[in-house]
Amino acid sequence: MFLSRSEYDRGVNTFSPEGRLFQVEYALEAIKLGSTAVGIQCADGVVLAVEKRVTSPLIEPRSIEKIVEIDTHICATMSGLTADARTLVQHARTEAQNHRFNYEEPMPVESVAQAVCDLALRFGESGYGEDDGEDEDGGGGDGSGQRGRNNAPVMSRPFGVALLLAGCDERGPALYTTDPSGTYTRWLAKAIGAGGESAQVVLEERYRRDLSLAEAEAIALQVLRQVMEEKLGAKNIEMARVVPDGKSGRFELYSMERLKACIESMSMTDSPR
Repeated sequence: MFLSRSEYDRGVNTFSPEGRLFQVEYALEAIKLGSTAVGIQCADGVVLAVEKRVTSPLIEPRSIEKIVEIDTHICATMSGLTADARTLVQHARTEAQNHRFNYEEPMPVESVAQAVCDLALRFGESGYGEDDGEDEDGGGGDGSGQRGRNNAPVMSRPFGVALLLAGCDERGPALYTTDPSGTYTRWLAKAIGAGGESAQVVLEERYRRDLSLAEAEAIALQVLRQVMEEKLGAKNIEMARVVPDGKSGRFELYSMERLKACIESMSMTDSPR
């Protein structure tokens, strides 16, 4: 006897007869409502650019943080539910610092992406830890007080957010995406969020493997300009880059003055295509 569609909707870890997890699909749809974010990998590093939705003139734009540092060689931007992103980012930071402490080296970018996806897959767990098999009372990711593997908070639903992870390690620059299904993928150029599909088309047309950082910055700004509802400006976007630094990388968040210079440079060199 099959369950009804509404019952499959409520279950976070029950497959429908068609092999679908509806709650994961709904979480993926939530990403399409978020801010558009663009990441571009080139030989000299990785560039991230993301729109900041300033919905009121009374909001201080600097208080909206869309690009965050994971470690000195890795940063991330998000699209979807910002509160969910904070949980994933904090987990990534903890894993990166534990790796650095234990192995005295920066954590590889792919390993950080995998750690994020490991947490993304923990929704719907029983809440019993591996160490003692007993329920622990405390702050969980969903407010339930439950904790799962390795005493990590348990979510009662999938995370409704996607991350773009940019970094440099001993293998060079790298760009990864993570999504609510627990999947991570490496990209040369990727766009996520409300304008992600149309932005991805532009990236596929303009991307080249021999792009310089300056060219990658210009393309990222051009893509955001095409998909954003508001006029592109230094107050409603954020940009950052990670450049190689020995066997690791160096995270650089662009200041307001640098953003203005990049936008002005793009406007001067931009030509119709």
